[in-house]
Amino acid sequence: MPDRPVLMLLLGDVVRLRRRHPCGGDTWLVDRLGADIGLRCQSCGRHVLLERAILERRLAGFLERGNPELTAASTPEPGRARP
Repeated sequence: MPDRPVLMLLLGDVVRLRRRHPCGGDTWLVDRLGADIGLRCQSCGRHVLLERAILERRLAGFLERGNPELTAASTPEPGRARP
């Protein structure tokens, strides 16, 4: 397995993927982070989940970066359970 750094994704990122969605759109909003990444098509609003490794392979680039404070607030600290 190659030793690549983990891609830093933020909630609210707008990304472009290499392949177009069937609706014709190619821009996606990141709205869920974890092992699976939640993406919402900016053209039709369809929501999909992609494994992080698949997203990293299909990513063509970032169009906008999300808010780091929002991402930090919604991500639990390691070792702490949510109330």
